[in-house]
Amino acid sequence: MPTFKYQAVTADGKATKGTLDAENLDDAGAMLRAQGLFPQSVVPDKARKRGKKGVPDAGAAETKRKKPLALGGVSQKKLTLFTRQLSTLQDAGLPLLRSVQILESQQRGGMMKYVLASVADDVAAGSTLADSMARHPGTFDRLYSKMIAAGEVGGVLDVILQRLAVFMEKAQALKRRVIGAMIYPVVVIIIAILIVTGIMYFVIPKFIEIFNDFEVELPALTIFLTKASAWVAGSSTPDQQIPGAAWIVISPFLIFILWKIIRKIEIGRKVTDRLLLISPPVGGLLRKTAVARFTRTLGTLIAAGVPILEAITITKETSGNSVFEDALGKVHDSIREGESFAEPLRKSKVVDELVVNMIEVGEETGDLDVMLMKVADNYDEEVDVAVQGLTRLIEPLLVVFLGGVIGTIVLALFLPLVKMIESVSSGG
Repeated sequence: MPTFKYQAVTADGKATKGTLDAENLDDAGAMLRAQGLFPQSVVPDKARKRGKKGVPDAGAAETKRKKPLALGGVSQKKLTLFTRQLSTLQDAGLPLLRSVQILESQQRGGMMKYVLASVADDVAAGSTLADSMARHPGTFDRLYSKMIAAGEVGGVLDVILQRLAVFMEKAQALKRRVIGAMIYPVVVIIIAILIVTGIMYFVIPKFIEIFNDFEVELPALTIFLTKASAWVAGSSTPDQQIPGAAWIVISPFLIFILWKIIRKIEIGRKVTDRLLLISPPVGGLLRKTAVARFTRTLGTLIAAGVPILEAITITKETSGNSVFEDALGKVHDSIREGESFAEPLRKSKVVDELVVNMIEVGEETGDLDVMLMKVADNYDEEVDVAVQGLTRLIEPLLVVFLGGVIGTIVLALFLPLVKMIESVSSGG
């Protein structure tokens, strides 16, 4: 049986070290905890001599493990599923290390498997789960690791994991509803642009040839259409090198890149966030989504036992909108100075009076977390109603827009045809 050297801390905070025999690192850590010790490091005895034969320590395993190449890191869907599964395993009474190892073994590879293996190594070496997760901020953000830390300190990790899982599932559901509402109009607009571009590129030039052959005097609308068609086809001027059709295809990517650049600049982010919140018809939806997000985040953190000032700071950093960041910053300063939560939020005017009143009641009764969660649930329902209303509004607007575009093209082509028929009839 292998022998392991360990360094640990006793319940009264004294450092101790020694050796013990165990089947593997997991069993060694479990044996130490059963003795009332908190392991800081557990490594095979004579690790340098045995390294070639066999059992590397946790740090060596992590060093040799190759970090996979993964664009975008771990998806929120995978992280939410992991949180729910870990919550279930902890509720069933499995040891923490064993739970993480089970979930790591279920992964098929990629960044999530690498991160969970690294977390398991750190936990086996004596680190807390929160500290192990905090070493991977790209996967476990500050909100996540702080809630885990609160659960470990309070001895209610299973409860905190359940709350965190519910929080992430509701956040994902809210995001899916908003994205789902946007898919239909975006797809319709893209298809419409492609169809109109095809008409301008292939169909209109044929009509122009016919009009030129008959020497028909073209009305202003048709002249505008022929110039637009020539630009799309790349023949509007002798020195036009790039067809307009190419610009139409690449313009979404250029707009996306420009948007990202603007959002990287602080003043650009502040201006765009404020404009988005007041722009019809999506402004109301974005505001309701932001309120639901920040109240659920803050309520979950406070219920988990995270100190109020730290909870507000984390919520501010994860709010996703600079307008709400500024408002929460003022709330943070107010509470730090011994004042109330509700008053600076009321002065900022970023939320409805109902939200402020419910928060005020929560402060007075000592149930701020409960009130925040009720606000979040209420705004989740309002987001559903807003999404449905927006979808119903967008559909007729798209029909009118597409009908206007196609009708303009048909009219521009029909007017010269009428003149051609009149000239042929009079000539006959």
